[in-house]
Amino acid sequence: MDLTSRSTTVEEWCELIDRCYERDSEPLVNLPSGKDRVYDAIFIGGGPGGRFGAAYMQAMGGTPLIVERWPFLGGSCPHNACVPHHVFSDCAAEFDLLRWLRGRLGFPDFTNGRGRILDIVRMFVGGRGMGHAFMNWQSKEQLGLDYILNVPARVIDSHTVEVDGSRFRARAIVLGTGARSIIPDVPGTKLHGVFTHETLVEELDYEPNRIVVIGGSKTAVEYGSFFHAAGAPVTIIARSPILRFEPVALDEDARTYVIDMMRSRGMAIYEEATVEAILGRERVEAVRFRTAQGAEQVVPADFVLLGTGMQPNVEPFASKLGLSLGARGEVIVDSRMMTSVPDVFAVGDMIGHPMEMWKARKGGMTAARNIMGEEFHLDIRNYPDFLHTTYEVSWVGLTEAQARERYPNVIVLKMPPGNPTQWDLLIPLADRVMLYAFLEPRRSGFQKCVIDGDSRRVLGFCHVGYGCKDSFQYLDYLLKQGVTIDDMGSMNELFLNPGHFIQLCRLRAGMKKLTDLA
Repeated sequence: MDLTSRSTTVEEWCELIDRCYERDSEPLVNLPSGKDRVYDAIFIGGGPGGRFGAAYMQAMGGTPLIVERWPFLGGSCPHNACVPHHVFSDCAAEFDLLRWLRGRLGFPDFTNGRGRILDIVRMFVGGRGMGHAFMNWQSKEQLGLDYILNVPARVIDSHTVEVDGSRFRARAIVLGTGARSIIPDVPGTKLHGVFTHETLVEELDYEPNRIVVIGGSKTAVEYGSFFHAAGAPVTIIARSPILRFEPVALDEDARTYVIDMMRSRGMAIYEEATVEAILGRERVEAVRFRTAQGAEQVVPADFVLLGTGMQPNVEPFASKLGLSLGARGEVIVDSRMMTSVPDVFAVGDMIGHPMEMWKARKGGMTAARNIMGEEFHLDIRNYPDFLHTTYEVSWVGLTEAQARERYPNVIVLKMPPGNPTQWDLLIPLADRVMLYAFLEPRRSGFQKCVIDGDSRRVLGFCHVGYGCKDSFQYLDYLLKQGVTIDDMGSMNELFLNPGHFIQLCRLRAGMKKLTDLA
């Protein structure tokens, strides 16, 4: 369907996308630049890397073309990844608050209450089309981008792509085809009731009652926390210590607080354990595993989530173009996003960790700038990060352990001080934790600031609680600008503020020789 000369509303896009889920639906074509031109770049994949890269190139005066196999732009994030994860995490926080405040202050008794997981998934699926439609509409009507949707691209060579029988030429190709969940090599993964985060939103057709999450990844922790907050018993089985692996650089105090809070809510967590089989005839019935001590255990389950990592989608492009791959199957690129093949770039999840939105978007922009003749390099080594449990967990910069490896005089400011789970202290106080602070004070959160005592530069921050995630985008910038404890102490806080970093720094900034507040 050629939509080039047609003005299409968001509502009409919703209908078009819904029709495309039917078998043998046709491509959706928007080519205002004309079909026969040579493009500056063809972006294969219309996720965040492709869409933002193309938009940046267009803004620079270039002519990009996006080709996307799905009938919508935006990639997996609004479809089955970041957006549903945030929906589930919102629900988890609400259910958790209800459970701890049950019967107090007029809150209903939620002791045996259950959130309806299936209904929540269906709510998301029923509403996600509007996000897809908006991105299609915006990309056409506001950004003026050329794109072809609902059809795969076939690479002919490093300058030629075939789409639905037509060939398109470009000075460069930018690959951004994402990643998919890794399915572990254990018996039973094909049983009904075994899901990844992708298949969960597409295929869940019953209400889970007993859940096992396999893996220690961010996905495993986030989805496990949601299921448990909804009232389903959850067991997490991980072959390594959870949240203690690259690229997750979570401070050990924060990690301890997060895991202790998960366990205190009743979640069963087995680290350094080995899953031997998912058991059942046609449906999941149990999971058999060995603990770190070697004991065999069987946990009843009617639902299993696989949170065992992601595999970059590199084929058929890697073989066709002869791209160099890394040890985990990722496309190797330089800091310009250039692959081993001249004029072929790759961005986003297909180039490996960190598999984050900012990396995909900035990677697409970096590729666009270099294709347009601007020498530009992207450093993906240092960045802010976060995850959800029933809390928001955010961090940026060095952990305390990393700082002590590099600096001789490390100063730590913590709230609460000492062991973060030992205090029944209504601190920290801030939005969204006030009720916890007064009624369940041990659950009100944790935060830490790490400082080089000699230069007075701040090296890292971490925060467990609510409402602080957004600030870590800007704390990242401040760290890279060399912000000091004195700079932090001179800032203006919006008290009561979720991040107590300004006031913690102010309590020590007057000291010539800094000491801990820990």
